[in-house]
Amino acid sequence: MRELRIIEVKSEIGAGTRGSSLGVDAIKIAALDFGSRYFKKYKSVEVPNENHLLLETAGNQFAKRVSGVLTMVERIAEEVAKTLKNKEFPIILSGDHSCSAGTISGIRKAFPKSRLGVIWIDAHSDIHSPYTTPSGNLHGMPLAIVLDEDNIESKINVPDQETVNYWYQLKNVANIAPKIKYSDLVYIAMRDSESPEQYLLKKHKVKNFPPSEVRKRGVERVALDTLKYLQNCDLIYVSFDVDALDSAISKGTGTPVPHGITEREAGNLLARLMCSEKVCGFEMVEVNPTLDRENLMAENAFEILLRATNALIND
Repeated sequence: MRELRIIEVKSEIGAGTRGSSLGVDAIKIAALDFGSRYFKKYKSVEVPNENHLLLETAGNQFAKRVSGVLTMVERIAEEVAKTLKNKEFPIILSGDHSCSAGTISGIRKAFPKSRLGVIWIDAHSDIHSPYTTPSGNLHGMPLAIVLDEDNIESKINVPDQETVNYWYQLKNVANIAPKIKYSDLVYIAMRDSESPEQYLLKKHKVKNFPPSEVRKRGVERVALDTLKYLQNCDLIYVSFDVDALDSAISKGTGTPVPHGITEREAGNLLARLMCSEKVCGFEMVEVNPTLDRENLMAENAFEILLRATNALIND
């Protein structure tokens, strides 16, 4: 049985829509409504955030609030590395998805010689850089950060020198760059990407199981194939963005996309993936109760979290 530790990251400075910093508390409220002692049962720690930056101008056009995101990535990396070195399993509940660059950095910091696989369950590919971003929001860039990817071939922006410097620092957190390889990345439920991202996905033949394939082949098969694809990795990190769920369910998130997976499929998928002994960390992101009705997204997210956790403690 694994010793679990919850890491709360109430940060939303990487997102374009306000409210995801409230996601962690919304999940806690959902747990209370279900009469669950989940957040009493496991010890938790909160990483200090930089949300005060939301009251100031966004700054760098092609990497908004990048100085704050760098601070958060470093803090999260430190907390995740410390948790892993204590032989605890980190469950990270984050606001926006830029936080995951910190989680991956922390895993590599704790295990610098290990090969890390990443399972990215998300509607989006999150592989933009300041050179290609249409929005400047860093929650669309975490995988580019850990892949040390600029994608100059698809360049549409000319970032200023300050942005370039911060971007370099982000990619080099924990003094390892790149932190993962394209061949060790698997997308599940990804169905929304822009042409600069599509260029990279095609160039590197990145594995993706879209929702249609999850439905056609079944969750069990997709989970098994994903783990088999990453069999040469020493460790695996699983990142779950709630917008992987269909937009009919996922109204309580900043960037919902139609034709996603169901809450049941997501729960079954994570329960199966968490049975792998190689999985060393799980992150859930982008619950935004300000966009929701009756805390429905957080309730779905908590049920999925519960399935994932039960699989972990019963492995």
